[in-house]
Amino acid sequence: MHIREIIEEKEKKLMNAHGTISLNTIGRQRAEELDEIRTCFMVDRDRIIHSKSFRRLKHKTQVFIKTFGDHYRTRLTHTVEVSQIARTIGRGIGLNEDLIEAISLGHDIGHVAFAHNGEEVLNELLPKGFSHNVNSIRVLTKLENQGKGLNLTKEVLDGVLNHSGLSDKVNKAFTLEGQVVRYSDKIAYVNHDIDDSIRAGVLREEELPKEYIEVLGVNCSNRINTLVKDCIYNTLKNIEKNKIEVSLSGDIERALLGLRSFMFKNVYSGSKLKIERDKAKFILEQVFLYFLKNQKELPKFYRNIVEEEGLYQGVADYISGMSDDYCLLTFNEKYVPKLVVY
Repeated sequence: MHIREIIEEKEKKLMNAHGTISLNTIGRQRAEELDEIRTCFMVDRDRIIHSKSFRRLKHKTQVFIKTFGDHYRTRLTHTVEVSQIARTIGRGIGLNEDLIEAISLGHDIGHVAFAHNGEEVLNELLPKGFSHNVNSIRVLTKLENQGKGLNLTKEVLDGVLNHSGLSDKVNKAFTLEGQVVRYSDKIAYVNHDIDDSIRAGVLREEELPKEYIEVLGVNCSNRINTLVKDCIYNTLKNIEKNKIEVSLSGDIERALLGLRSFMFKNVYSGSKLKIERDKAKFILEQVFLYFLKNQKELPKFYRNIVEEEGLYQGVADYISGMSDDYCLLTFNEKYVPKLVVY
């Protein structure tokens, strides 16, 4: 018996009946020989970690653009925090931690330079619009591995695609593991973005809405602890009632959504960061327009996409993969004079 089969047998014995057993995966787009050691979701996790797109997350903005302090979150550290929170919730409920980890590590892999500012620019410039979760799927299935994609399981891809939002109007992942990541993403970024905003002097502790802080906790650690425990216990209650979904209890979810709205108003879309947001959007837009006019300067891989899928798609794929630093470097190279010739 292979080690993988031993792990799969343990899953059957230890996991919640509504968790996703690796052996029961829907599968991949292209069939593969099974690994001797790793389950399918362990393989997916490793493929994501070793991808170029994952490595670029270390130089992509979370909220604060081009910060030189060591302690501000980047898109990569956000991803790690989501993974940690999600695995804790998943273990508490009794779900597949390997599937949770794979979804967590891949959930933001399609994000643009300069965070949602870059996403807004591409959404305005592209005829079909742009969203980072849809782009994450394109990266994982089309752009990585020299155009072959990573051939991930459908459970992982579904979790990545449906990690955004908390509204009932948006689609939910069909696995509980994917739904756990959806909540963990919000638990992570609302709290660590508050932490970073206070560190940057954009917010003060006393400005946080008391009606939400009194429910969730007075500091980042307390709030995450409250949210994680509530998500576990409330989901277990749901399952006992045959309501197979991940959720927070009413008061806790209202407090989380309230804090999230506060952050959108005062930080993400607030006036204090508007000047830097506008600079970032200007740079990314100019880089996009440059390659739209000079497509022959695109790397060969993206020129091939232009031939197959059109100019806008090829340029969008190239731009969306850029880190903050590479986007700035490209802007300087294309627009800033290096030498004055008389």
